Amino acid sequence: MTEETSTATSEAPATTAPEPTTPDSAPSTSAADSLSTAAPGSLSAVAHGDGTSIQDKVVEALTTVFDPEIPVNIYELGLIYDVDVAQDGEVTVTMTLTTPHCPVAGSLPGEVQDKIAAIEGVKKAHVNLVWEPPWTPERMSEAAKLELGWL
Repeated sequence: MTEETSTATSEAPATTAPEPTTPDSAPSTSAADSLSTAAPGSLSAVAHGDGTSIQDKVVEALTTVFDPEIPVNIYELGLIYDVDVAQDGEVTVTMTLTTPHCPVAGSLPGEVQDKIAAIEGVKKAHVNLVWEPPWTPERMSEAAKLELGWL
């Protein structure tokens, strides 16, 4: 089986001041790295930062994007597989959808890209839409399961 991917890229508007260099903006970080040891459905440490790093801002933006058929944001649903923030301000989000036949497959990745590109300090935004590994309900956070009445 081959992995299908779809990539969207957006140039973010130039900012007037460069993003300060902090330990949080060290070389490329990955949400998947912090998720690798987390229990399925749990949020990574990324969601618990001080809210000032680009990665924290990306996660915050992702929590404002909803699948219109499910009243839970895409981050809590477990649709986000990776958030990679390069030191130069380039952000790549790898995500999936609940199914390849999802009615918003054509629009949701673009919405994610637009929200990321609008974040101060982001120079370029990329969204990779992947189908492997497939999404399963086990990827949802405890909060999402509670919201849907699955706990």
